[in-house]
Amino acid sequence: MNIPDDYRCGMVAVIGRPNVGKSTFINTVMGRKVSIVTAKPQTTRHRILAVLTQAKQQIIFVDTPGLHRKSGKAMNRLMNRTAANALADADLILFVSDATRWTSEDDDVVQRLKSCKVPVIALLNKIDKVHPREKLLDGLALMSARMDFTEIVPISAMKNDNLDHLLEMIPAFLPESPPLFPEDMKTDRSDEFHIAEIIREKLTLMLHQEMPYGLTVQVERMVKEKKGFAINAIIWVERDSQKGIAVGKNGSVLKKVGRAARLEISELLGQPVHLELWVKVKSNWADNATDLMNLGYEAP
Repeated sequence: MNIPDDYRCGMVAVIGRPNVGKSTFINTVMGRKVSIVTAKPQTTRHRILAVLTQAKQQIIFVDTPGLHRKSGKAMNRLMNRTAANALADADLILFVSDATRWTSEDDDVVQRLKSCKVPVIALLNKIDKVHPREKLLDGLALMSARMDFTEIVPISAMKNDNLDHLLEMIPAFLPESPPLFPEDMKTDRSDEFHIAEIIREKLTLMLHQEMPYGLTVQVERMVKEKKGFAINAIIWVERDSQKGIAVGKNGSVLKKVGRAARLEISELLGQPVHLELWVKVKSNWADNATDLMNLGYEAP
């Protein structure tokens, strides 16, 4: 790759309250799944880099946990710190909000953004759900009154609406710099990380309201064999009562989760996959700093 003298590269933090579409936005922009997506708040728990390399720029999107008020457990506090640290490292901030619903947690994020020293572009997401379309003008006016944003851009991350326009705007806010990552690198996370996240996504989608957020997934073993990959993963829950829910009657939940996860993991790796899942109890892991680090929740 020939690097022009005016090449630009920088960090773009994607910030907002939980469940406004930050991960969907990044996945759509990248044209591949970098972060798992569910309808549940706080699905994203980690800082994940998504690297978009183009001829004249490399945009490094930082997907972050949603900034939220409820921060009683150690994991919640860690997620809030992770999101806050992404602001400090950014060259540009994209503030994502839901065009159909504004909450007090959105207000909290705006107050935090007012002290930031870098440009902030407001993304009014889910505009495909705004009816009649004239209501969008009211939403843009309200957003403009909340803060002196550098730009306000209405988008639909799900429908890929207006994202090309946004991508054309971003490089002007990045410093002149050679790329920080190799041209073929799409994310800073390992296959094991993405495999664990895929399993957690399938569990979250399967269990609906039955399981609180007290589960996480850890890949214990991943071995390349003649006919593909053998993968063993542990689903950690906080209480014995949750173990039965995660396993399901006669193992029904675990079988469905395993089948759905195996298909997606096989697609990710481009190889057949043999996946074995176990459910184990680790009491109160989400409020124990040592457990969090051992389970891959890095301290920011």
